[in-house]
Amino acid sequence: MSKITTVEELAALYGAPVETSLAKEVSHITEHYRKMVEASPFVALATSGPEGLDCSPRGDKPGFVRVHDENTVMMPDRRGNNRVDSLRNIVRNPNVALLFLLPGSGSTLRINGRAHLSIEPDLLESFAMDGKAPRSVIVTEVDAIYFQCARAIVRAELWNPDRHIAPGDLPTPGEILADLTDNRLGGENYDIAWPRKAKVTLW
Repeated sequence: MSKITTVEELAALYGAPVETSLAKEVSHITEHYRKMVEASPFVALATSGPEGLDCSPRGDKPGFVRVHDENTVMMPDRRGNNRVDSLRNIVRNPNVALLFLLPGSGSTLRINGRAHLSIEPDLLESFAMDGKAPRSVIVTEVDAIYFQCARAIVRAELWNPDRHIAPGDLPTPGEILADLTDNRLGGENYDIAWPRKAKVTLW
């Protein structure tokens, strides 16, 4: 199998980037980019630590990622499974990447930067939902921000409801857990209970 092993070989294969792909990248949050951040209800958070890489889904109501100023965004860490893989990485390595999805739009928005965790009480309270504040807020200083062109979303037909996967076509979380734990965890009761559990523990 042939491999690309140097950046010179890679450059020879792909050539120079087009001008627009470089012009769209800046080191601060412009007004247009602010609007994209505030419209997004879903972000993929990529981090890196001694054990390797992690990419974590983050979702909430549009605007849940707050633009603090032209160089800083803030994102609450909502309730989850307490694995804290991403947070553990941030504490040890501040380098992060954010990918914002915009339902119905082909464009995505990317931020590369350096993050830290804040537990400032007033800040936590400002992100409270239904009276429940997050335990920490991910504060990211922007090094680079730019939009990604729509080709991937268009190819995937991501927002096309006709392409949505039918629930019965995939294994359920309960089925996966049961298989991995020799039926010690998961199962049908897990799947039945999960929607209500998720509703009461959403925030």
